[in-house]
Amino acid sequence: MTQVFIVGAAGKIGRLLVEQASARGHRVLALHRARGQGADIAALGARPVQGDLLQLDAVALAGLMQGSDVVVFSAGAGGKGGAAMTAAIDGRGLELTVAAAQLAAVPRFLLVSAFPEAGRGTLRSDTFEHYMVVKKRADVHLAGSLLDWVILRPGTLTDEPGRGRVRAGLAIPYGNVARADVAAMLLALIEHPPLRRCIIELTEGDTPVFEALQALSPP
Repeated sequence: MTQVFIVGAAGKIGRLLVEQASARGHRVLALHRARGQGADIAALGARPVQGDLLQLDAVALAGLMQGSDVVVFSAGAGGKGGAAMTAAIDGRGLELTVAAAQLAAVPRFLLVSAFPEAGRGTLRSDTFEHYMVVKKRADVHLAGSLLDWVILRPGTLTDEPGRGRVRAGLAIPYGNVARADVAAMLLALIEHPPLRRCIIELTEGDTPVFEALQALSPP
């Protein structure tokens, strides 16, 4: 059994991962911001942990994740609060969580990032451009840490039912992917620790999730 600490557990991907990981018998600690979210998260099988990335410091957050085997960061402002909130959650929130993971000696760190081709060829707002800049800086920050990290860059997210089949690689064509399949890939990464310090792009495809992940693993 693996102890998983999920930052952003109340988000769409976070909730799906909570449910999938709990169903597999993992011990899930689910960080959420609002008090009212705790009961819903507990019903999915996790232990709710209330905490606000805007209020916690690295020492306090490290205390909450103490004893965990892996941290999953799937938090994001989601376009709410404009550029300032994106910088605070997607940017500084990630940096805070990396610092806390190092203090708590959590060995592995999984980050849900953004596909670099997202929105290319379309008219994008300054807010979206800022979002992409913040996400890239977050990737760079994690990659420069001493943690065993994996950065997952999904394509355009959909709420369609997961198919359990994806296309995954270091560089693949841009496309859509169901949030449920993103959560399934995160679960596969949790259960397949040999894969480390790499960036994976993810879209819908024809290969079962675990097979797609195994194909990326070193021999």
